[in-house]
Amino acid sequence: MAANNVAMALLLVVVLEVGGVGGQLEVGFYSDSCPDAEDVVTAAVRDAAGNDPTILPALLRLQFHDCFVRGCDASVLIRRASKDTEENNSKNQGLRGQDVVDAAKAQLEDQCPGVVSCADILALAARDAIAMLLTRSSIVQTGGPAFDVPTGRRDGLSSNLRDADALPDAGDPIDLLRSRFAAAGLNDRDLVLLTAAHTVGTTACFFVTDRLYNHRLPNGQRGADPAIPAAFVAELKARCAPGDFNTRLPLDRGSEAAFDDSILRNVKAGLAVIASDAALEDSNATRAVVDAYLGPARRRFRRDFADAMIRMGSIRVITGEDGDGEVREVCSAFNT
Repeated sequence: MAANNVAMALLLVVVLEVGGVGGQLEVGFYSDSCPDAEDVVTAAVRDAAGNDPTILPALLRLQFHDCFVRGCDASVLIRRASKDTEENNSKNQGLRGQDVVDAAKAQLEDQCPGVVSCADILALAARDAIAMLLTRSSIVQTGGPAFDVPTGRRDGLSSNLRDADALPDAGDPIDLLRSRFAAAGLNDRDLVLLTAAHTVGTTACFFVTDRLYNHRLPNGQRGADPAIPAAFVAELKARCAPGDFNTRLPLDRGSEAAFDDSILRNVKAGLAVIASDAALEDSNATRAVVDAYLGPARRRFRRDFADAMIRMGSIRVITGEDGDGEVREVCSAFNT
């Protein structure tokens, strides 16, 4: 495993061939054309977190949901009255953070019109969100890694409702999760590391209800997933009553406000909240990765997480070399 680990976050120029489409991204891509671009995005994220700290993990989810559909091209940000765009797929229920990207874009259009893509703003905002946590008085470090994000993405020209069916789902079994990640050019280590982003944030009871009340049991009846320890079932049912889809609960039991490896420890102990997190224990391959990060590879967890974020942010990117895509004037609509 160690031989396969590539510290991509330290590269100044990253040549990418992810998900079958090549393109070149570069750290500091806007250093001449829009020197303050990254600072503007950071300020927009900080301002949003000052009003609502839960926006930080939401920005990570927003980038994930963008990149796994058509690649990292900001297609998830497109909004149309017809509701036929990606964001209206049921798998994108509760998606937030679009307004943060819109705010940064508006400022950048004033400073550098037509230069900074929405796809790059989304990648930078997710990077910044990892390192921020709101307290009542200030933004402080969560323990999340700081890393450079290569930029130079262009915005895509398509956003379709059914394309988002390709997204990994909270109820997916491990074989399906592994195949979805492989289709995006990501491996088992990436699957474990990106799942570990659930070390911060919450989920709605909507994504937990089936595990608690509608799991198919060996006798053909429906009930709680028997893989969940009985005491934890009781704890979750106390938070998520039948028919309650909106109450929110931490994804990382006992450590939802800090970036750490606690989520993997909870997975190992059977205390994963959603089924897709628990599924990491259902494959020898992913179980071995979890065990490694709880053992000899623990010191590499933060660095490897950053590498996985960069790899995810590079899925099927569109660059100027491709002769395709655009830099949108506003992130919610294609240019006319």
